[in-house]
Amino acid sequence: MAKDYYAVLSVKKGATADEIKKAYRKMALKYHPDKNPGDKKAEDKFKEITEAYAVLSDPEKKRQYDQFGEAGFHQRFSQEDIYRNFDVGDIFREFGLGNDDIFGHLFGGGGRRSHRSSAPRSRVLKGQDFVMKLAIPFRQAILGGERRIDFRRDGQVEQLQVRIPAGVEAGQRLRIAGKGGSSPTGGPAGDLFLEIEVESDPAFSRDGDNLHVQLNIPFTGACLGTSVEVPTLDGNKRVKVPPGINAGGKIRLAGFGVPRRNGSKGDLYATIEVTVPKELTERQKELLEELEKTGL
Repeated sequence: MAKDYYAVLSVKKGATADEIKKAYRKMALKYHPDKNPGDKKAEDKFKEITEAYAVLSDPEKKRQYDQFGEAGFHQRFSQEDIYRNFDVGDIFREFGLGNDDIFGHLFGGGGRRSHRSSAPRSRVLKGQDFVMKLAIPFRQAILGGERRIDFRRDGQVEQLQVRIPAGVEAGQRLRIAGKGGSSPTGGPAGDLFLEIEVESDPAFSRDGDNLHVQLNIPFTGACLGTSVEVPTLDGNKRVKVPPGINAGGKIRLAGFGVPRRNGSKGDLYATIEVTVPKELTERQKELLEELEKTGL
């Protein structure tokens, strides 16, 4: 289950590294297993705050968590990834608390241990991660949906139904846990990462959370104003074009862009192109010549 790591540590999203460390230190000392022997709730709370600190104390993991949100982050990082190179031994040693086997007990060895044992150990290896490119239609990247994929794993062709999150971008990776290669030592299987490629669309282009379309109007409409149908991902919408608009001018349709994680949407911008006819009737020529005399 995705978690709000900032809420877990009771800090604001803009908290500094020192504030995050201070919050974790205070909570970890309270819920540390050495201070709460046999207390399952305290143990679960310690797991939760330690996972949050493992992410927020690492600049790269924190950056990706802030960029992609809870669900997007967990599509990219397994628990093993979260605890890789993580060590809070200094915090616990300062107060005489154990750290040598806590992570092995609570997290199955996912965390980095703060000491080295002289006893030989067999190393449990995770299976190889696979990376596969996945091309999806433009509209599915914006709206999300389901996608069936075929991929080869351990010599066999497998099929998966993959959920495409709304608003996914080209270059983003979706993580399918446990669908990579098998471990050579009986450990967990690797993960499958789907690297998204987004196909172009004949009508729309994307800029972050906003969408853009080209809108052709006649010369008279640019001068006098008009109303036109603007294509959106929800169907056409009629909008008014103000008189005197220039070619290249934009009309903003608020909330018709790319879905965001918070439930809101970006905007759609219709860029005006003024259509100039290549051929005119005699009457049209006469009228334009009259307008020319007026200085238009």
